[in-house]
Amino acid sequence: MARLLYRLGRWSARRSLTVLCGWLVLLAVAVGDGTDEEFTIPGSESQQALDVLADTFPASSGTSAQIVFTAPDGTRLTGPAERAAVGEVVDAARTAPDVAAVIDPFTAGTVSEDGTTAFAQVQYAVPVGDVTRAEADTLRDTADAAAGQAGLDTAVGGDVFKSRGAQVSPVELVGVVVALIVFLVTFGSVLAAGLTLLPAFIGLGVGLAALLSLTGLVAVSLTAVTLALMLGLAVGIDYALFIISRHRTRLAEGEGVLESVGRATGTAGGAVVFAGLTVVVAMTGLAVVRIPFVTVMGLAASLTVTVAVLAAITLIPALMGLAGQRMRPRPPRKRRERPPFGRRWVGGVVKRPVSVILLLVGLGTLAVPAGDVALALPDNSTAAPDTGEREAYDLVDTHFGPGFNGPLLLTVEPGSYDATPTAERLREEAEEVGRAVAATDGVQAVSPPQVSPEGEVAILTVVPTTGPMDEATTDLVTTLRDDADRLGADTVIAVTGTTAVAIDVSDRLGSSLVPFACVVVGLALVLLLLVFRSVAVPLKAAAGFLLSVGAALGTVVAVFQWGWAADLLGVHTTGPVVSFLPIIVLAVLFGLAMDYEVFLVSAMREQYVHNGNRPREAVTEGFRHASKVVTAAALIMFSVFAAFATSHSPVVKPMALALAVGVLVDAFLVRMTLVPAVLALLGKRAWWLPRRLDRVLPDIDVEGSALARATHDGTDDKADDGAALTR
Repeated sequence: MARLLYRLGRWSARRSLTVLCGWLVLLAVAVGDGTDEEFTIPGSESQQALDVLADTFPASSGTSAQIVFTAPDGTRLTGPAERAAVGEVVDAARTAPDVAAVIDPFTAGTVSEDGTTAFAQVQYAVPVGDVTRAEADTLRDTADAAAGQAGLDTAVGGDVFKSRGAQVSPVELVGVVVALIVFLVTFGSVLAAGLTLLPAFIGLGVGLAALLSLTGLVAVSLTAVTLALMLGLAVGIDYALFIISRHRTRLAEGEGVLESVGRATGTAGGAVVFAGLTVVVAMTGLAVVRIPFVTVMGLAASLTVTVAVLAAITLIPALMGLAGQRMRPRPPRKRRERPPFGRRWVGGVVKRPVSVILLLVGLGTLAVPAGDVALALPDNSTAAPDTGEREAYDLVDTHFGPGFNGPLLLTVEPGSYDATPTAERLREEAEEVGRAVAATDGVQAVSPPQVSPEGEVAILTVVPTTGPMDEATTDLVTTLRDDADRLGADTVIAVTGTTAVAIDVSDRLGSSLVPFACVVVGLALVLLLLVFRSVAVPLKAAAGFLLSVGAALGTVVAVFQWGWAADLLGVHTTGPVVSFLPIIVLAVLFGLAMDYEVFLVSAMREQYVHNGNRPREAVTEGFRHASKVVTAAALIMFSVFAAFATSHSPVVKPMALALAVGVLVDAFLVRMTLVPAVLALLGKRAWWLPRRLDRVLPDIDVEGSALARATHDGTDDKADDGAALTR
């Protein structure tokens, strides 16, 4: 692979304008479309019931909203004028896009006992994925305008406002500014800093446009786009940093431009390809969860990472070729008598490896909160306090009970015995089911049944006594499903609705977490065994990876579930962790951890190969060569994720915080502290591999040692590395 990348890098540098124009054309013609918030969980009871409703009760399978009315001070909504005003708002809401029906609160009986608060249920004809943010806002604007004319206060919320990702704000791009500062400090060159950011942005633009162009084929959510943006930007900048840093090092050693570009692409580019491959494999592995929106999130991130890798091995060599001799570092000033911090750091680590290892193992306590993790999909209780959906949620919770914010739907179908079902017979059976359900612990109310015209299915709305994310609501769903035969002996009963779907998603993700973690850790062991041809290095890397993941998840639980430093970090409401966060964080951190492991340990192994009798010196020298770049890469990655942690999205914010903490722990505590300590302690044993295994394993050669031998022997063409690239 090293020779192939070497030739590709030289080719790109020779034809730099052609390669650059090709990428710019891709960026110019790339066309994106809008996002789609479709949300399904195939194979679950809740999804199967929703599919039945889509065929027999199309309106009931759509999403919903709530218009909450509040009477002016000193009045009640039950007065004649107020009732008429409520009716005017209800009539106006019926004109909003995709609205199938709006149920007047006086008809539905959803008026508080003191008459000061009421809510109208809005039923859409389409699922939430087919309602755009603009269409949802139209309902709010229409209701607010009509209520203002009638002298009422309204708050509009409900399911239609759930699962909405956050738009990227300028604040969240502060990571780019930090990256530029890091590059200026690392390279001491504005040109080198600019050339590192430019290909990352071009590749990200092409990747995101390609992703959005697929929305006609698959449902790509705004959260998936945000994850792809966050990860694509971070790895794109990092990959550019690794290759350009290697190129400048070779130029500083006196190598010609074209040869330096080829060698940098063949060595650092090989590590980039391997690192990108690990991220892609981990993210596409999310398909094993069998939840479409999670699979799409993984594939979306994989697409932008793949484009980032392609840009790194083609566009970056082209730009380095265009820059020519201007990328060559200036001769260093007189060396300082005091050794650099990196050398002093690793020197202290390798002197006391046992103490360092024991200290870092003790840091495993950061993962303790993760043992208390509770998973759920966010509802409107996690929205910002100043939003309409949060205001509506709180009003309903206060005046009617938490269960009205997350009612369950029970579908009742005729039993197999009934060859000729009728609507009237099914209604009677559904009423019996309703009475049995109402007597179940945890149920606040059950609505009268709605029956399809042909008597195929009846719907009961069940209001729990607890909120959508409450564990007691999950227990109620389990009880209703377990007792289905008792509740309706002659019928087929299923529990569905938004709340039940969210519970099913959380259950499936929770049960998939440990198997997925085993797959990821096993993959890490195999990949690192192939790359470093060592038994100890993969085991150490896997243990460090688990420490990083534990710290990341522990921090999220402590902040978002326990409320530690919640005000400081802008967390308005504490509660369960977003159900798909652990598995996404696991996949992303795996890829990033392998990045740092490869770039750092490959430098140590390279030194060990040349100085096999002095393994501790190899660790120190390898660390000295790689630590500056790894530090810069980690700071950039941390800054990008930390910037996204300022998001108001209840999905993006905890995910970004988890990734920021995970990168910080993995890069600085695990890779740059635990790794040199363990390798120094093991000495030559760190690179031991059984002979039989050594003969069987293929030689991946990420370090480019074969390329080094070939170029030293003169077998690769260097003849054209001359004046053509001295500009």
